[in-house]
Amino acid sequence: MYNCTANYINGKWVKSGAGTEHDIINPTTEMPIGKVAYGTPEDVDLAVAAARAAFESFSSWTVAQRLELLGSIVDAYKTRWNDIAAAITAEMGAPAEFSLRAQTGSGLGHLRAAIAALQEMDLEEAVGESTVLKEPIGVCGLITPWNWPINQIVCKVAPALAAGCTMVLKPSEIAPVNATLFAEVMDQSGVPAGVFNLVHGDGPGVGNALSTHPGIDMMSFTGSTRAGILVAKASADTVKRVSQELGGKSANIILPDAPLKEAVINGVHGMFHNSGQSCNAPSRMLVQKDFYEEAVAIAAAEAARIHPGDPTDPESEIGPVISQLQYNKIQALIEQGVEEGAKVAAGGPGKPAGLETGYFVKPTIFSDVNNDMTIAREEIFGPVLCMIPYTDVDEAVRIANDSDFGLSGYVWGATTEEAMAVARRLRTGMVHLNGAPTDVLAPFGGYRQSGNGREWGSHGIEDFLEIKAVMGA
Repeated sequence: MYNCTANYINGKWVKSGAGTEHDIINPTTEMPIGKVAYGTPEDVDLAVAAARAAFESFSSWTVAQRLELLGSIVDAYKTRWNDIAAAITAEMGAPAEFSLRAQTGSGLGHLRAAIAALQEMDLEEAVGESTVLKEPIGVCGLITPWNWPINQIVCKVAPALAAGCTMVLKPSEIAPVNATLFAEVMDQSGVPAGVFNLVHGDGPGVGNALSTHPGIDMMSFTGSTRAGILVAKASADTVKRVSQELGGKSANIILPDAPLKEAVINGVHGMFHNSGQSCNAPSRMLVQKDFYEEAVAIAAAEAARIHPGDPTDPESEIGPVISQLQYNKIQALIEQGVEEGAKVAAGGPGKPAGLETGYFVKPTIFSDVNNDMTIAREEIFGPVLCMIPYTDVDEAVRIANDSDFGLSGYVWGATTEEAMAVARRLRTGMVHLNGAPTDVLAPFGGYRQSGNGREWGSHGIEDFLEIKAVMGA
């Protein structure tokens, strides 16, 4: 059984003063696998005080010292790789191989990206008759989600450390185990006391206490748009910086002369991996009407082939979704799609055959979708793909941009040049051309209600820096 009943504050494990304990639920078995104690505003006060005390010294560390520390964290992280992967499979249902390769691997990728970016960054530059300095912003509150848990923790912690900031992390209360293990990594690495602090808890108790705290200089939040708005409002009274990576409803435009089968299958897998629980998932597939029925048939056949199941079984390609609450939300949206006239080409309501226990969702393909339907407007956050026909490229771009979100986009064309021409017209923070994967050195973030600020690489470090102009220097 996992034990997440203590917070990591000022270099020590500290029991919460008055926090209540909750079960950590395995979404595959629906059974408890441990306990997490929710922290309190008083716990946040202790953590912030430790971070503020540590900032004076840590903020003056040289780049060489920060690089050495990040390197020590890399070494320690590698020793806990299997433990972190096993925890992620148990607490959020990612298939074991996927947890080892992608989920846990992403944490190492962000550590290495922060090192590479910091080595290349110029933190001082001459501008006119002045010197412009880039300095750490201060004490940062970090709130991370459950869907890519260690990815989101490290892509905030690593650049914050690279910038010279101290921090208080509130990980997801649904998937807290990997965060506890990461705190052990930080302790093992020799991170100075107070530089990194962890307080378990929920949004109303710990998240709000961080957002409103006058001792926090910046909030970095990843999660739903609804929760991101609450963080921004709570932070407004103290005029702290707020960086948000929020929801998405990303369009995947398959151009008429693209390799249809390859593009469709790639898009199906992009939507279904991690059980559809990725904010940048290609959830709207746009296909020219002359090729639409063929594309639907290809997608439906591929969805029928994908094997959901116990994430500890090597044959399972996708696991359950995170919780009963999330399962219910996905099922309601699938049923609403049917009610609004979309056609179920594969999957549909209910659980896959033989998987009555666990929060499993059938890999679902909707055809005959128009962009005004609820399933095309709202982030479902499950293995549900909406396929939308278009007449010409101009209409495809209009449909893609007709969204409250603007996180990512995908374009498939016969050539990179053709796809790039369409990518330039998309109002999104990222675009993947012809199946290109994410790049940990490139900025990650979105337009509109998908958030503000950028993570990953040098842009991620920039978010944790303040700008100072020194005249006459």
